Amino acid sequence: MFLRSALPTLAALFLAAAPAAAQERLGPPTGSVSLQQVQVAFIGSGEAGEGTLRFGRRSYPITVGGLGIGAIGASRMTATGTVYGLRRVQDFAGAYVQLREGWALGDQGRGSVWLRNNKGVTMKLNARRQGLQLSLGADGVLIGFK
Repeated sequence: MFLRSALPTLAALFLAAAPAAAQERLGPPTGSVSLQQVQVAFIGSGEAGEGTLRFGRRSYPITVGGLGIGAIGASRMTATGTVYGLRRVQDFAGAYVQLREGWALGDQGRGSVWLRNNKGVTMKLNARRQGLQLSLGADGVLIGFK
């Protein structure tokens, strides 16, 4: 219940820090990530997937799952992007606030995703979507290592 009531406030705060101009404040990239997810939504949403974190000279398999608000439909998403603020690999796993926007209509679709955790790790991802979905919302996401 706390996460559900806190998401709009967290989303508003994060949106203020997420625009392209804020990318300068994030500092240099510290890694990269690729994700594959399935998302199903009717106002509320659920998502599950996996991916790879590249940090230092290593690759780490990861899992992703979350619940949120602000979408309708179903889609498969493939996303890649940049990680900022990651100093130790242990700081990557945990709870994130995710802000997303995007659309899918058949095999056409795209969007963007911003994620941030309480350890200062931020991800900016570009997404390709397939399915039938309209998405603009916020989620609580858990990321772990396989």
